[in-house]
Amino acid sequence: MAPKRSSPGSGGSTFMSVIKGLAYAAVLGLLALIVAVAVATAYLPSYGTLTKRTNLGQMIRVRAANGQVLVAVGPSFGKWLPYDQIPPEMRAAMISTEDRRFRSHIGVDPIGIGRAISAAVVKNRRVSATSTITQQLARNIFLTNNRSFVRKVKEAVLALALERKFSKNQILELYLNRVYFGGGAYGIDAASRKFFGHGADHLSLGEAAIIAGLVKAPSNYSPTADIEAARTRSAVVLQTMAKNGFINPSDAAAVDPATVRIQQTTNNNSVRYFTDWALPQLDTLIDETSDPIDVWTTLDPRMQVAADRAIAANSPPGTQGALVAIDRDGAVRAMVGGKDYVDSIYNRATQAERQPGSAFKLFVYLAALESGMKPTDTIVDEPVTINGWSPRNSTRTNLGPVTLREAFSRSINTISAKIGAQLGFSTIADMARRFGISTPISTFPSMVLGTSDVRLIDMTRAFASVANKGVAVTPYAIRKVVTADGRQLYQHDSSEERVLVAPWVAAEMTDLLQSAVLTGTGRAAQIGRPVAGKTGTTQSNKDGWFVGFSSGLTTGVWMGRDDARMVRGLQGGTAPARAFHDFMTIAVANRPVEQFETQVPIPDWQLTPEEEMFGDMAVDANAIQPMVDENGMPIGMPPADQGLPQQQPMVRPDGTGEPSQQELDQAFPPQQRPANQYPSRPQPPPQPRQPDPLAPADPSEPRSETP
Repeated sequence: MAPKRSSPGSGGSTFMSVIKGLAYAAVLGLLALIVAVAVATAYLPSYGTLTKRTNLGQMIRVRAANGQVLVAVGPSFGKWLPYDQIPPEMRAAMISTEDRRFRSHIGVDPIGIGRAISAAVVKNRRVSATSTITQQLARNIFLTNNRSFVRKVKEAVLALALERKFSKNQILELYLNRVYFGGGAYGIDAASRKFFGHGADHLSLGEAAIIAGLVKAPSNYSPTADIEAARTRSAVVLQTMAKNGFINPSDAAAVDPATVRIQQTTNNNSVRYFTDWALPQLDTLIDETSDPIDVWTTLDPRMQVAADRAIAANSPPGTQGALVAIDRDGAVRAMVGGKDYVDSIYNRATQAERQPGSAFKLFVYLAALESGMKPTDTIVDEPVTINGWSPRNSTRTNLGPVTLREAFSRSINTISAKIGAQLGFSTIADMARRFGISTPISTFPSMVLGTSDVRLIDMTRAFASVANKGVAVTPYAIRKVVTADGRQLYQHDSSEERVLVAPWVAAEMTDLLQSAVLTGTGRAAQIGRPVAGKTGTTQSNKDGWFVGFSSGLTTGVWMGRDDARMVRGLQGGTAPARAFHDFMTIAVANRPVEQFETQVPIPDWQLTPEEEMFGDMAVDANAIQPMVDENGMPIGMPPADQGLPQQQPMVRPDGTGEPSQQELDQAFPPQQRPANQYPSRPQPPPQPRQPDPLAPADPSEPRSETP
């Protein structure tokens, strides 16, 4: 049977069927697109809603006490500029760079799409990006940046809807006020303020070219990150503007991108220690909100710079330093948590827990004064053992009868131990907790020498409470919180006064603290006006402290290594006291001089060279610690050619060698020797001796509660 032949018109009918099918599909696709655009147009937010920019995230600006912006967290928006306030140079630069047919297309650019496809076919490359300004706006507001085909379709539909609902000028206004320019800046005003230091309503042609060039790659062309790349990119933008007819070639040639002034960012990164500590407090101060807010803090920028410099200039090599300054009402005026925030974000002012050494004696003597002792009471400095623990003085000597004031000024360890034994170590621990020490406090006898770890901000708070006449001082960082439209969310109120000790106890403690600076181990902290404070050095020179106050400002300084290794020559009376001096000299310069309620009398003693070097060091005779280093030098002692003169050996008058003990006994008969058993201390004229308030009481006689 012969095969069946196709009719002559069957091929044409098949072709026509395909054409008809494609036509039907196109019609259906067009109808679907029309419906999709109509639906999208109906559901688009209003123009007023889109100007709010709330979908970009919450903006938090942290301000100093004087209103200066310290740091901006989250997106930065700047001022919303209406279309007629946007400089024509800025509008022209953006259209020329991003979408030169913006005024003529319907939201998508068919000509641009066709050219991109053609270039891809000819050069066998991937289709290049062809998004219009309207498409970019749709993506920034409603979509993500993924490169899927579905996202591109949604983007095109939304772009068409935006063109139906809003005018070209409105779309360009929305775009220029919402597009991201890098560095957290959204919108041309935020970018202009960040990079040039002024608003975008009076941008120059060169500045507009730099901003327009950022959209393509904000991180690559940011002026603060790579100023040369930004200027090179702006030159390309100017050439494009001239080529597309937006400006004259002569105008483009007249602009030198190298002369555009870029605002320099501050190098004082230490403020981040403060803001990192302050911002988490918002969770307890205000209700959760997504509105942009301004957080007004207590930080004084001038003091902060001085604090940063004081720590950097005085911290020994290889060490870290921290500083906290608290005003009389608890306002934190300066905070440095380390030598460089970029290198280490660990805040040693608020997080680190270190032994305070003799600075802890503040609580020992507060307990003593509250029990009835007076600064003029006499106590015997002598060897003491408490439950098997035998503290030593830093000089390895004892001075005999001394006043409480002298014992504190010279930071005599045995006296602190006797006070602790008499009053009870738990009593001293309770005093420390009363004054704001939040870390665990040991009640072993050695605690009187500062062996329990504390935080610098807690110690500074305690000293501030003494300066405040015994009334508690609570550190705070946030003064008020307001929204962008001026609505107040929080205002700091002075807390109710809480008395920690009686005013006369605080005054007597100030007497002791002042004597430690005037005549004791803290003399390097003198600033030419009344200062009260205390040094602290832990065993083996691992930590150095100075905490003190003057003219209503209390400042605490700590220095040491993060790994708690020994630092040669580090004592509280050296580098920390000098940092206190350098900072306070500037910090209180504009404050009136304030005299303390007590005046310290001129002492009849002076520090020995050993006390100058080691006077505030806690020494535990029971602790197994080497007293010399691998070179045979005393720990903490400077090299012989840089420190104290070396003691010369005694020789016979004829120079024949060192005399024997027998020769010394013959040269100094017993009747010529001083009767005092504590020969290292110059003796004042004989005076009626006061009873030792810490001496054991006679069992046959009841001991008075107050000496």
